[in-house]
Amino acid sequence: MAHGYIWGGDSPSERLPPAISVPLLHISDYLEVLPVATYAAVCLWNFKPLFEDEHVDNLENLATLTTFTGSIDESWFYLVSVAIEARGAPILPLMLTAIEAARINDSAIVTACLRRFAERLDDLGTLLQRIHEGCDPHVFYHRIRPFLAGSKNMAEAGLPNGMLYEDGTGTEKFRQYSGGSNAQSSIIQFFDIALGIEHRPTGEKKDLSSESELEGMAPPSKHNFLLEMRKYMPGPHRRFLEDFTMVANIRDYVEANQGNFELTAAYDACLAMLRAFRDKHINVVTRYIVLKTRESRSHSRSKSPEATRHKVNIATASRQDTDDYSGKKKLKGTGGTALLPFLKQARDETGEPILNQWAKRVASREFRTTGQGDFFLGKLDEHPDEEIETGLAGTWTIDDNAGGICHY
Repeated sequence: MAHGYIWGGDSPSERLPPAISVPLLHISDYLEVLPVATYAAVCLWNFKPLFEDEHVDNLENLATLTTFTGSIDESWFYLVSVAIEARGAPILPLMLTAIEAARINDSAIVTACLRRFAERLDDLGTLLQRIHEGCDPHVFYHRIRPFLAGSKNMAEAGLPNGMLYEDGTGTEKFRQYSGGSNAQSSIIQFFDIALGIEHRPTGEKKDLSSESELEGMAPPSKHNFLLEMRKYMPGPHRRFLEDFTMVANIRDYVEANQGNFELTAAYDACLAMLRAFRDKHINVVTRYIVLKTRESRSHSRSKSPEATRHKVNIATASRQDTDDYSGKKKLKGTGGTALLPFLKQARDETGEPILNQWAKRVASREFRTTGQGDFFLGKLDEHPDEEIETGLAGTWTIDDNAGGICHY
């Protein structure tokens, strides 16, 4: 209701009336989530199985409870994430078993758990690609995506100050929250912690001198976007990840037993599968965001301003800011991070712990040669440089090659 009120008109409303804001703030406090359309709100808590006796990881057995548009495309967009969560859920007890086995030096159990982990990650990648079956990029970009925007770094979309949640006290202050993002998925961050993957702030290089300081735990936490997104998770999920970080030991155990080929191969396979998952996600968000942004700009420049009704939201902001051909748009906001470097860095960081040097080289190769296109994306290297655009979560931007609403 809040996001529908904010983004439903021709221009966004920066004030949320008490009839909506008061119960929203109350229930958000009770559920330990921020008062915004989080991943938990639109995905985790927004589905039902059609048949109780069938699996909830089956997309055909899922339905949404509430959508902004009433479209099948919007439901499918949410339900793909729901199915990924359900299909990935067995990995949690699996890796807890692996951690316990590592403590007693049972390499056979650890290896078996890692093998099952890798196989399940490959399955999740297949599920992710099913988004193309039921969600049209045009519908997503122009009809669905605007409702998912937050109030952080949204000046170009019509919210320069953020949002004012009126509560009747007269002392309210503007708030800024990130919008919906799959980076708020606790299970994806669980995968990183389980495998000992360290994500650094965008642009920060790997510090080789710190590697020797790891003593049986996941890498020390650093302030970055993924850690920031934990604030948008349900409280119990957030606390679980904090506790899990303290006991994660798989990476350290594997590195201490590099002579065990089966163990290291299973660990490397997990990293390779998770890296491939992130590659698939880059392809998805490129098709649904970057290419539609280019198309939107092209169409808007071919029409007179009077040809279409003036509407301000996240979908129109990018073309409105660049119709004057004034060059690249400056990044707004203190937390802004270029999207393509962010996505590539997160993907590359996933492959950094790979132990086998040959496997690491294979995982880091760019297989697409110059001029070679993708079935969905076309020849990305033929497009000119694009302007920077703030993403839905308020920190990402769009450049020439890739972009998106979120990042795994």
